[in-house]
Amino acid sequence: MRRLLLLLLLLGGVGVALVAAAQWEVGPLVITREGEQKIIFRFNEARVATRPGWTLRLGLPVIERVERYDARWLYLNTETQSIQTKDGEQLQIDNYVIWRIEDPKQFRTRFPSGPRDAGERIDRIVRDDVREVVGRHTLGEVLEGRRKEIMAEITERTRGMLSEFGIDVADVRINRTELPAGTEDSVYARMKTERERLAKKNRAEGEERARRIRAEADREARVIVANADRDAEIARGEGDAQSAQIYAEAYGSAPEFYSLSRTLEAYRKAISQNTTLVLSPDTEFFRYLRGVEGDAKAKSRK
Repeated sequence: MRRLLLLLLLLGGVGVALVAAAQWEVGPLVITREGEQKIIFRFNEARVATRPGWTLRLGLPVIERVERYDARWLYLNTETQSIQTKDGEQLQIDNYVIWRIEDPKQFRTRFPSGPRDAGERIDRIVRDDVREVVGRHTLGEVLEGRRKEIMAEITERTRGMLSEFGIDVADVRINRTELPAGTEDSVYARMKTERERLAKKNRAEGEERARRIRAEADREARVIVANADRDAEIARGEGDAQSAQIYAEAYGSAPEFYSLSRTLEAYRKAISQNTTLVLSPDTEFFRYLRGVEGDAKAKSRK
């Protein structure tokens, strides 16, 4: 029992010693921590440890050496540069890039001196991409109109350029966009003039469109009124024809009654309360009145 206990203590001590040695990157164990990745070199061969944990070193530290690289996303802020836009305006722009080492072996091959050289190369590539993309857009597009699309294009260009270096790019963003000192007033004046020109153009186009709409509405109104007048005339003609037919049928069935009715209607329209007529009593217009008066005289004689 005592021997077993001593053996366990001995093994525990050896394990602690191995872990302590791995902390100093000596001994047969290589420990990869969270947020880092390592390349283990043995002569002309290299293997990569990218996940947290331990890896067995196959030879002595003299034979196998270890290089550590960051696996986290890194932030790089570029210097301010002056860029001319498509419409001739000068802008002072600085930006940042979020990147990480995706392939440690490829990264070391391209940057044997380490991440400092990588940062300088990334800075040059990003600045060139920003200058090229911004130079193809106007001031208004860079400041507001198409800023999101411009950033997406710069990010894609930079990602494609740096992928061959074993680098992955998450995002490229503009920190600051400013006009050069002393040019703000002239730029704002040009911007104001351009906005006024666009406003006049929009107003003129709106007035022209309004005139077209009013002319079209007037034309449609005239067509509608003309169609309505035509339909009314047709309806009146049909009504007059139907009325004439009814009168003709009535006259044919009872001509004397029809004549009386028409004469009385003429009396009603022609003679009002204060109307004075100077006519001969023998005129045909008073034919029915004479008959009534004659009948009344005959009745009085009886």
